[in-house]
Amino acid sequence: MKSTAPRNRPWDVRDLPRAEGKNVLVTGGNAGIGYFVAEQLAGAGAVVTLGSRDPAKAEAAAGSIRARVPGAEVRHVRLDLADLSSLEHAVGSLGPCRLDAVVHNAGVALDDPPRRETEDGHELMFGTNHLGHLALTRWLAPLLTQAPAGRIVTVGSFAAKSERLDLDDLQSREDYVPKRAYARSKLAQMYVGLELARRLGALGSPVSSVVVHPGGALDSLTPARPPVHRRTSGERLRGLPAALVLQGKHAGAWPAVRAVLDPRVRTGELWGPRAFGLRGRPHREAVWSQLTDTAVASQLWSASCELLDIDPEFLRGGRACS
Repeated sequence: MKSTAPRNRPWDVRDLPRAEGKNVLVTGGNAGIGYFVAEQLAGAGAVVTLGSRDPAKAEAAAGSIRARVPGAEVRHVRLDLADLSSLEHAVGSLGPCRLDAVVHNAGVALDDPPRRETEDGHELMFGTNHLGHLALTRWLAPLLTQAPAGRIVTVGSFAAKSERLDLDDLQSREDYVPKRAYARSKLAQMYVGLELARRLGALGSPVSSVVVHPGGALDSLTPARPPVHRRTSGERLRGLPAALVLQGKHAGAWPAVRAVLDPRVRTGELWGPRAFGLRGRPHREAVWSQLTDTAVASQLWSASCELLDIDPEFLRGGRACS
């Protein structure tokens, strides 16, 4: 994506290149890392749309951004990734017939059994975090193609680094462990983000796909943004020892923001925090070993499209933007 910043300028998380005129959708932009991605992009001048299941929470987040960023252009759209039938309408309500970037950030994380399912019968975390974003990409593809250099940014998780997919039990029907199911859902997202890069490249598409992760991002190290996020003095003090190796969610947003704004970020790359992948300024990482397995990525792509009942070649066509 084009930027007004010189291409050799060192990246400064507190002095971002200007992004006036760029339209960006952030899923789950009403809270957590997604909120700070949206706030930082709005601060750079982008027109930001918050995708959220809860209109009241989204409006509160938009108000917080406007209060901190004078003149911020921020809106919200109801977006429920666990309800696949609602996604076409949500994309249709975005407004502009062009989208410069989407940040696939929204996610569900369950800590305890029992296993839960979406309305479409998919395991909740796999169905929301992975399948929902892939289905959304299908509807967004024509809008992204209308931009000079559209970009898909997939927010994975450091928790996925030690996991492997079970292609025979993608939805954890046989062996459900909540934390593992979450990590695998994020790993699936990351596989597909890289598979998107390969498929878009093979088509000669102007759209690129980048995968990022936030490292270790804690609420206790996150600056307050009432009413979106509140942090007491006690929580801040208790979180200080963790700051040696982890960071707040405002910093966890940095890799995604760089992936949207920096023209030096290339399709098919993985970006995360500099220090041990857990904290610090964003930098390019070597793609994790399991993510280099293109056979697994291709099988996952096919299986996911079958579960969604969509054409695996949907990137070749799609409805016209009008």
